[in-house]
Amino acid sequence: MDSCLYLRAYLILCCLNLVILTYSSSYTQPLCLENESKALLQFKHNFVINESASFDPSAYPKLESWKLLDGKSNGCCSWDGVECDHDTGHVIGLDLSSSFLYGSINSNSSLFALVHLRSLNLADNDFNFSEIPSRIGHLSSLISLNLSNSGIFGQIPSEISSLSKLVILDLNMDWYSVSPLKLEKPSLSDLVQNLTNLKVLDLSMVNISSSVPSVMSNMSSLTTLNLVSCSLYGEFPMDIFRLPKLQILNAASNKNLTGSLPEFQSNSRLKALIFQGTGLYGKLPDSIGRLESLHSLVLGQTSLSGTLPFPLGNLTQLTVLNLCECKFSGQIPSSLANLSQLANFRIGYNDFDAGPLPLPSGKLLKLTHLYAPGMNLQGEIPLSLANLTQLSYLFISGNNLVGKIPSWFMNLTQLTFLELAENHFHGTIPRSITELKRLDYLSLHSNSFTGIVELDMFMKLPYLVSLLLEDNDLTVLDKNSTNGTHPKLDILGLGSCKLVEFPGILRFQDKLGMLILNNNKFQGKIPTWVWNSSKETMEIVDLHQNFLTGFDQQPAVVPWSFLKYFDFSSNKFQGSLPIPPPSIVIYDARDNALTGAIPPSLCHKNSLGVLDLSNNNLSGTIPPCLASSNEDLLMLNLSYNSFHGNIPSTFTMKSQLVMIDLGRNQLKGLVPRSLANCTMLACLILQNNQIEDTFPSWLGALPKLEVLGLGSNKFHGNIGNPKNNSTFPKLRIVDLSGNRFSGNLPTDYIRNWNEMKMINKGKLTYMHAISKVHYKTLAGPTTHEAMSWWWTIPYEFSMKVVNKGTKRLYERIQSALVVVDLSSNTFVGDIPESFGSLSGLQSLNISNNKLIGAIPSSLAKLTELESLDLSQNLLSGQIPRELTQLTFLSILNVSHNRLIGPVPRGKQFDTFENSSYDGNLGLCGVPLSKSCKNSMTSPPSPPIFRGHDLEFSRGTYLMVIALGYGSGLVVGLVIGITLTRRYHKWFVKTFGRGKKIQKKQKRKGRRT
Repeated sequence: MDSCLYLRAYLILCCLNLVILTYSSSYTQPLCLENESKALLQFKHNFVINESASFDPSAYPKLESWKLLDGKSNGCCSWDGVECDHDTGHVIGLDLSSSFLYGSINSNSSLFALVHLRSLNLADNDFNFSEIPSRIGHLSSLISLNLSNSGIFGQIPSEISSLSKLVILDLNMDWYSVSPLKLEKPSLSDLVQNLTNLKVLDLSMVNISSSVPSVMSNMSSLTTLNLVSCSLYGEFPMDIFRLPKLQILNAASNKNLTGSLPEFQSNSRLKALIFQGTGLYGKLPDSIGRLESLHSLVLGQTSLSGTLPFPLGNLTQLTVLNLCECKFSGQIPSSLANLSQLANFRIGYNDFDAGPLPLPSGKLLKLTHLYAPGMNLQGEIPLSLANLTQLSYLFISGNNLVGKIPSWFMNLTQLTFLELAENHFHGTIPRSITELKRLDYLSLHSNSFTGIVELDMFMKLPYLVSLLLEDNDLTVLDKNSTNGTHPKLDILGLGSCKLVEFPGILRFQDKLGMLILNNNKFQGKIPTWVWNSSKETMEIVDLHQNFLTGFDQQPAVVPWSFLKYFDFSSNKFQGSLPIPPPSIVIYDARDNALTGAIPPSLCHKNSLGVLDLSNNNLSGTIPPCLASSNEDLLMLNLSYNSFHGNIPSTFTMKSQLVMIDLGRNQLKGLVPRSLANCTMLACLILQNNQIEDTFPSWLGALPKLEVLGLGSNKFHGNIGNPKNNSTFPKLRIVDLSGNRFSGNLPTDYIRNWNEMKMINKGKLTYMHAISKVHYKTLAGPTTHEAMSWWWTIPYEFSMKVVNKGTKRLYERIQSALVVVDLSSNTFVGDIPESFGSLSGLQSLNISNNKLIGAIPSSLAKLTELESLDLSQNLLSGQIPRELTQLTFLSILNVSHNRLIGPVPRGKQFDTFENSSYDGNLGLCGVPLSKSCKNSMTSPPSPPIFRGHDLEFSRGTYLMVIALGYGSGLVVGLVIGITLTRRYHKWFVKTFGRGKKIQKKQKRKGRRT
């Protein structure tokens, strides 16, 4: 028995030895072929190692292991990143991803000698804007090709479409690529039609600029499709959602890509469905609940609407749910409590019913990220939050939450990011908040917190990177402590904190990116040490609304090298204009006392989006390059200065300008015809200059022009007729006042002002230009990731408009405001009936002209009218009783005309005072002192004139009657006789008592 056991053990041991020998022999490193080894070494010598060339934290220089052993090159198969075929020794795999490679790849690269390559991964390096060489097509055995985030650019070569064995193609470019890849020839359709074996296709950030071809619905092997930010447009093919093996579908950030979600089947393998930032519309179907494998559903920033389906709660594998910034309404379904694996929940900026924060108590215990801003949440912070002990990211700003910060809040010890801004929280900021030791981002701005806060309190948070306390009722004390260590801040917001000196903590900062110190009590000059803070990192600086006068050292150039946003408006800055760095996007220096000319160097800021130098004492001419060299410029405001000379005529076809305000200067000459190139222009203000030109009818071709301000210049001549019916299609605010326009009012233009014919009852908005500043915060020690976002800044337009009887500065122009001001010209003739078609009109001013005839009753159709000024004309007849229907009319001025008869009564007309009717001697009735009962109810009929006399029958006769009615009879009589002597007998017969009155008045005059 023992011998049998021994024999069995011996046999087992022999078998094990055989297996070990077989295993070890099969994994003996193959010998590298010499020509391929030399090709690899030559490839190595084309690059340098640069640690800034790779972003992956695990990156290391793999090429350092590529060395000859004992002068022999046959050991390349053991080099880092190299894989060889065991049988042939050919190099079949090359993985040099995240290797710090910096250099160029061209068609002569020895890389293309490795014709047996099946896998090539060069991701996360920097190839210095090399194009993909066409010789890539020689690597016909490639199964996997990954060139993502590698600094390549230009057109993707058509030769890639010939790599028919490809299973993985990854050309994803990063978000900061300066010159992205393009896919034009071949098109997306051409690229994929031969790649029928593809399982993974990633073209994110490649500029495709096409629709998604229907041929992609036939890619039955596809498991992953990433088309993020590819400038795609058109309807997304619904059949792609139904590809049998598809697991990841990501078409995010294609704003012109539309489509709707299909009815999903229960056999779907989808794990990630991501369409954030697209034009997806329609409802979220109930069948979404069938996608039981789904772990990421990201549909935020789309046009999806309706209520959330209850079956959404069936997706029990979900870890990420992002439905923010859509149009969802109703209530959030209680079934979401079933999402027990949910870690990231983003639901903000929708139209859900107002109420408390919708969190099921004790359910979503794995939640780490909660994003719920702008949801009209009410009440206090719910106690259910106390159960979310894993919560690290809480963003609930922009709601109507009230109360104090609760004491149990300090139990959320994992919090790293806390955003409570723009609510109604009150009370003091508890010192216990410093118990949240992992906090690196704390934002409490724009609330109602009160009390005294010591800045040093927050310096006890060891990982703090961002602190925002502005716009409360706080008094922040800065002890200027130099003891101990200070956290290296990225964001510091202390606006409206009653500071009288710059906080001393700035002395210890060298990594600040955002500094907000607006609306404090700083006086005098900015200390030099403030300018020296964080020179290489500062991107956003807001110093507006203080009492600053300048700088300790007047800088010719702002010293922050990468500054993007600089606002020092509403101060008392003197001297010349500081020149921002080339990185500047928004430069706001308005409302100061700056002097001198605009330096030409300001032109060459390629990223400049907003330039506001208004309300200063700047002079000189406007540099022509300002109109031509800044192709990203959206808004240019140089108003309220002393600029002279001509307006530059150098606006180009590439112009993106949305708003131009050059008003209140001393500019002369013509309106430059090159403004016709500014096809994005919505607002053009040239008021209060010395421009001498005829009406610029050619501006009518601008498709988006809404505001045209030409008032108080030297424009002259007849306005004439438009060339076609599509002239000024969007115009709704027009100011031509205070010029020398003549002839009839522009009836045909009025008929074409179609935008004024619409009544806007939508949500109140204001005209603005949206400028975007990309901002990337530092990675907090507890967050482990840097946050990156586009800071969208709406820069609102302003202008002066005569409305409600006075010259009013609109610091914000409502998108629904409709104003016509043609006053103070020499227009003649009747008031056109076509004014009555402008249903949206809110203010009409045609005063101080030479208009005649009656007030048209069609003005009663202007149901939105708030201000009507017809004063200082030669209008006659009665005030139409129909105008009493204008229930919004708060200002009426028909003074100094030739109107007669009773003043209409009722509704708004009962609120107007005498001054509305001054200088109309023929008017009577309340509110005037003159009663209609004792006056003639109608003037005597004139004689009938014929032939050439007809020219007097309207103008002269009506003027006589209007001026001669009542106590002012003699004045009218004298003027009438002077103009029409042939009718002397008729005047004497009709108004014979005028002589007696005249004599009596003369005697009275002598006594006086």
